[in-house]
Amino acid sequence: MGKPTGFLEFPRRANPARPVNERIHDWKEVYVLRREEECKTQGARCMDCGTPFCHRGEMMEGGASGCPINNLIPEWNDLMYRGRWREALDRLHSTNNFPEFTGRVCPAPCEAGCVLGINEPAVTIHDNERTIIDKGFKKGWVVPEPPEERTGKKVAVVGSGPSGLACAAQLNKAGHKVTVFERDDRIGGLLMYGIPNMKLDKAVVQRRVDILAEEGIEFQTGVEIGKDINANLLLNDYDAVVLATGATKPRDLPAPGRELKGVHFAMEYLRANTKSLLDSNLEDGNYISAKNKKVVVIGGGDTGTDCVGTALRHGCDNVIQLEIMPKPVFERDKDANPWPQWPTNLKVDYGQKEALYKQGDDPRQYLKMTKEFIGNEEGQLTGIKIVDVEWKEDVEGRRYPAEVPGSEKVLEADLVFLAMGFLGPEDILAEQLNLNRSSRSNFKAKYGKYATNHKGVFACGDSRRGQSLVVWAINEGRGCARRVDKFLMGSSVLPW
Repeated sequence: MGKPTGFLEFPRRANPARPVNERIHDWKEVYVLRREEECKTQGARCMDCGTPFCHRGEMMEGGASGCPINNLIPEWNDLMYRGRWREALDRLHSTNNFPEFTGRVCPAPCEAGCVLGINEPAVTIHDNERTIIDKGFKKGWVVPEPPEERTGKKVAVVGSGPSGLACAAQLNKAGHKVTVFERDDRIGGLLMYGIPNMKLDKAVVQRRVDILAEEGIEFQTGVEIGKDINANLLLNDYDAVVLATGATKPRDLPAPGRELKGVHFAMEYLRANTKSLLDSNLEDGNYISAKNKKVVVIGGGDTGTDCVGTALRHGCDNVIQLEIMPKPVFERDKDANPWPQWPTNLKVDYGQKEALYKQGDDPRQYLKMTKEFIGNEEGQLTGIKIVDVEWKEDVEGRRYPAEVPGSEKVLEADLVFLAMGFLGPEDILAEQLNLNRSSRSNFKAKYGKYATNHKGVFACGDSRRGQSLVVWAINEGRGCARRVDKFLMGSSVLPW
């Protein structure tokens, strides 16, 4: 696997980021590829570890460790090191329908499980994956591969995010006629409108969608199942229905003043920006501009970071990111958070680095809770009232944030973006189909089975498991496709 002594000879070299002073003025991708020879030496760092943990995805202490789609990581690292790029691409595609997506936006739980990561920087698995697939596209190796025969069965997939596309791709390989319904004007779901261009260029998404269409998948945009077409009617026209709508119901913050102009959900901000960027390079003005505005982002996750990066590119006056949780430790606590658990130490993502460059400090403030949105007589937001909190335990051992007396203060704000996660799928499909739902309001379907209580209706991705990673969505889409294929044909040769 790679060069036996490679991990001793070569230090970790990740894909470099473009200079901050250049990238904050455009919407091009932040990270670029390394030189080919350097890529090969990074493949050589994959050690002959005997029992690889990188390619087996599982949840540990609330975080993912290892690859949920079981990528054959040691194999394609070795092939990359030896310059056998076409074979590396074939290995990669055998488990992952869309490595160009995961190689850009996945947080790399595979690297958390890398055995080298016990006492050295892990292998650059995430960047190696992108290197292989990008080379494959450049060389013209990624081409449409329509099925040789059709089964005569028809499947409707509702939602075109990563789980829906993965499910559709696999079902199409099995020979079924697949139609994907998307309520937006472009295919891709969160890949298109939820993740900004500087993390995932939309030409990369469209390139794969075009291939899927050439393979025989039908895409219908601007069609919202549940509103434009009753969900029950799909079962009259299709032999099976897959719900892959995502967990699109955002978590709100019902504090006084929530109705003020200037308070928005993060996805409202990010979606409008990407659509305007694609439609007109932002010239149509159909987006929420942060130019010369004081911006506060409430929420410390990836979506919050994307809001920070977007606001900086708009030319905001300043941006603050509020987090209710404590500040993570700088270095991994090897006793409380040992390998191969997902490392919970402090991470500085692209948005925070850009804010550091422009503002001189990290935009994140920890242990802060918003109590009130403040506005003027015209109903326009002017600030927010926040308070410090400390985490305590009640008599039953449940942790809760307690206000610190005398710590209230007001932050000036022209725009506030709520990036506090999602509560599950919207209600209309579950109501029309009388679907059972989990305690978290997701469509109830057992993992590995994916069948709902309504015969012929399956669910996968965030709509079934709740808000999660793109790589888990692909895992579920592939697994769901196998179950649908078995439902339709009695057995399936599709991989999990």
